[in-house]
Amino acid sequence: MPFCNSEEERQHGLQQLQQRQKHLIELCYTVAQKYIFEGKHEDAVPAALHSLRFRMNVHGLSSVELVPAYLLLAEASLGLGRVVQAEEYLSQAQWTVLKSTECSYAIHSLLHRNLGLLYMAKENYEEARYHLANDIYFASCAFGTEHIRASGGYFHLANIFNGLKKLDLADTLYTKMKPRKQKLFRS
Repeated sequence: MPFCNSEEERQHGLQQLQQRQKHLIELCYTVAQKYIFEGKHEDAVPAALHSLRFRMNVHGLSSVELVPAYLLLAEASLGLGRVVQAEEYLSQAQWTVLKSTECSYAIHSLLHRNLGLLYMAKENYEEARYHLANDIYFASCAFGTEHIRASGGYFHLANIFNGLKKLDLADTLYTKMKPRKQKLFRS
């Protein structure tokens, strides 16, 4: 921050700094998502960490705005096989969500999806099913029951049943996803 002579200049400088930090939050978050999508989990970690740090500077240490960055870090950690580290990030995200009164259904959905993936990695399928069912519920509340964002929970839940050789349940869940994919391409 440059030296400012007046309160007005100082306030303007702080606003400009916050705008730059918000831009960097989104840029780092988008880059981390891109790397995770590409399977480059190691490359996603620094971008997600920067997004988390900027979010802490802008929103504070206990804001629900930190949760998306924690979830990205957890997803990258799971992709790297670092289950304990992923569990730590998810615990922090879960604690932040529990303390918050203003958490969206979309954030709840993402949290439960990541918790489901964590328990899948730990081969605790009962707990994974619980969290994936909550993912489907919250995604449906946020976006509607036929929205594409609800299909991820169905997919992971179907994978669990497929692995448990409960093929009739897996097929039902995989079939549940088809209308969502078709609607995506019709729009």
